[in-house]
Amino acid sequence: MEVSELNLDDIRIRDPYIVPDASTKTYYMYSQMGNRADAKEKGVEVYSSKDLITWSGPEPVFTLPEGFWANHQVWAPEIHIHQGKYYLFVTLSSRDTLATPRPIQTRRWPKQVKRASQVFESNSPKGPFKPFDNSPHTPIEWSSLDGTLFVEDGIPYMVFCHEWTQIVDGTMELVRLSDDLSKPLTEPVTLFKASDAEWVLPVQEHGKITDGPFLYRTKNGKLIMIWSSFGTNGYAIGQAISENGRIVGPWTQAELIFKENGGHGMLFNTFDDQLVLLFHQPNISPQERAQMYLIEDVEDRLVLLSKLNE
Repeated sequence: MEVSELNLDDIRIRDPYIVPDASTKTYYMYSQMGNRADAKEKGVEVYSSKDLITWSGPEPVFTLPEGFWANHQVWAPEIHIHQGKYYLFVTLSSRDTLATPRPIQTRRWPKQVKRASQVFESNSPKGPFKPFDNSPHTPIEWSSLDGTLFVEDGIPYMVFCHEWTQIVDGTMELVRLSDDLSKPLTEPVTLFKASDAEWVLPVQEHGKITDGPFLYRTKNGKLIMIWSSFGTNGYAIGQAISENGRIVGPWTQAELIFKENGGHGMLFNTFDDQLVLLFHQPNISPQERAQMYLIEDVEDRLVLLSKLNE
């Protein structure tokens, strides 16, 4: 079903992701179908805009295949262009539980469900996106989420989060991918822990969350990772700096970018070359809406400016 003349206030969305398509001067904004109360399928859909103000859609780009290992939730879609193709990085969940017990024995601690990041491919930003296999790209025995792509020296990597629900202190992990992104080639390497950032506060009394990594190379060649967790004012966006400019780090935690109960951010450039930070706020269901702020790369840090179009 396509609806025209939507603005951002009309679209409930968590973890938004925008791809500017230069060939058609179109912005594509991706969302999990579960954001809409009337969604009858589980998958990913896209909204389209020429000006980042008025949107049309949504149109489906991915639906969970029949008999797939994941049968419950679809989260946090990202679309990356690599070697002329479009790749969907998305978090999927099954209703099945993992064999690992809860790390803290309390009824309030979340169940250990099968959750993972997986990559799908297409020849178009509008899909359909198809799986390489009926298995995730993150370790099958882990509870993982929020995979994102980063290419360094021509080598593709996936950065993703190992869930706090399984290990208490959530981590940011790195694996090398095959050239066609069809599978991981290495075991995960931990880049940092949630507790490495002084601003992160615990949830469920003990857990510390890592969410939503996104990589950005500064004008001076520094490498920044924006990521989310919970601070004094709720959901927030922090930034980590690679001390050597390489994806393996070591990583140092820097000041917050946004702290007012909004997060899971990504960066994109508009067609007139403005750098924009996109995220959802507030982090309260069903009030989540996409927020866009101009952001500046200043002395190898990201500094929030004003809201876009205001």
